[in-house]
Amino acid sequence: MIVLAAHGTRDPAGARVIEALAARVQGETGVPVRVAYADVRQPDVTTVLRCVPEPAVVIPAFLSPGYHVCTDIPAQIEASGHRDTVLTAAFGPAPELIEAARDRLHRAGYRRGDAVVLAAAGSGDPRALVEVRSAASALSAALRVPVRVGYAATARPSVADAVALARGRGRRVAVASWLLAPGLFQRRLDAAGADVVAEPLGAHPGVADLVLTRYRRAVRLVAA
Repeated sequence: MIVLAAHGTRDPAGARVIEALAARVQGETGVPVRVAYADVRQPDVTTVLRCVPEPAVVIPAFLSPGYHVCTDIPAQIEASGHRDTVLTAAFGPAPELIEAARDRLHRAGYRRGDAVVLAAAGSGDPRALVEVRSAASALSAALRVPVRVGYAATARPSVADAVALARGRGRRVAVASWLLAPGLFQRRLDAAGADVVAEPLGAHPGVADLVLTRYRRAVRLVAA
């Protein structure tokens, strides 16, 4: 059993994306996948695990570590009393996600010569900001252009400020979304004044591949 633990959002579109990702993973593996939320929505991880009799691999569907990944989800696992659970790492700047971000950007209309901003949610956790910068560096290498970072909340610079800085001498600006699902933060990307804004990573095949990688690695570690 895979428990895909997402942040949670009040935007129904965000929940539909997480459900679509879970369905894609289940369709590719045949392994049952349940969705849980660390915050905002129900069911939470505790509730899902209490209904799961078999061994479970909990995979945080977060692009970087932070309070929910490091504190909330482990606490919810413990509260469930489930005795056969493995918790994996968050997604991070994995190659599968960099390729997904690049593909989303091209599909949105990115053209060679555009300035690029990687737009992330933002966090007060320094580890999360380090991983965003790593993702920007990896995307820069994939596109072979410089990539600035902007944040939808908490950290600086804001996405709008990063877009303004990137525009320079009248250049087009393309924003790559380092978000998993639509919602308030994606709307802030859309309103930042860029010429091109990519969709969130969502249920992209690369994201599903990363979930499968996390699951298979967890199973191998348990079996070793």
